[in-house]
Amino acid sequence: MHIAAKWLIASTVVLISLGSGISQAEPTPEEAPAITKKIAIVIDDFGNDMRGTEEMMALTIPFTAAVMPFLPTTRRDAEWAHKLGHDVLVHMPMEPVRGKKSWLGPGAITTDLSDEEIRTRVQAAINDVPFAIGMNNHMGSKVTADPRVMRIILEVCKKNNLIYLDSKTTHKSVVQSLAKELGVRTLENHIFMDDQYTRAHILKQARKVEAHVKDNETTVVIGHVGTPGKYTAAAIQQSVPVLKKIAEFVKISQLAP
Repeated sequence: MHIAAKWLIASTVVLISLGSGISQAEPTPEEAPAITKKIAIVIDDFGNDMRGTEEMMALTIPFTAAVMPFLPTTRRDAEWAHKLGHDVLVHMPMEPVRGKKSWLGPGAITTDLSDEEIRTRVQAAINDVPFAIGMNNHMGSKVTADPRVMRIILEVCKKNNLIYLDSKTTHKSVVQSLAKELGVRTLENHIFMDDQYTRAHILKQARKVEAHVKDNETTVVIGHVGTPGKYTAAAIQQSVPVLKKIAEFVKISQLAP
């Protein structure tokens, strides 16, 4: 080897070994910011062995199962969700502004019922759904806007130490004001994943969910088993990796104040 080349190599080794003023340490990466945002997924209409039930139960995130009372798989679905570690809600059928009462299913709350009958039906529904920690409304745009009826429902919830999730099927809902007055823990739905049943719409709603999570500390999302069930389950599962980067998936009880 040429003498000059040997001298250059030796000088380089010496400089490195002496620490020639050039830092040899790897740059320390910045710590990732702590995830503080929270998202709760609620799936309605369990209780009747509806399409998408198995797919929802196979989701790899915590979610909340809203189970309708007095139906063939009410107890099975509530116990199934509880065993998987999910929260369970009574998905209480309530009268809508539009639609037939016959669509609601057994034990529904309608505005023509007496105070005592409302209390009796709500308590019976709670008794029929094991492990329920709360309640939300199935349909209910007429009932949730009726102060008399909602007061009774919330009083029964309070008696049973249940939270109430307002599905927000009407902007005229009186749930929040009454719940505050009565001291009932309450939450509101922000986005319906599948208010239209097409795959394209559900995917569009999934993008809305992501946008809401980015702009808000808490997000509540409602989806359904039934006609859109398999599409909704797939859209949720596909969204998990992206949403986990910006928010923590939680059960509804973890958001209740």
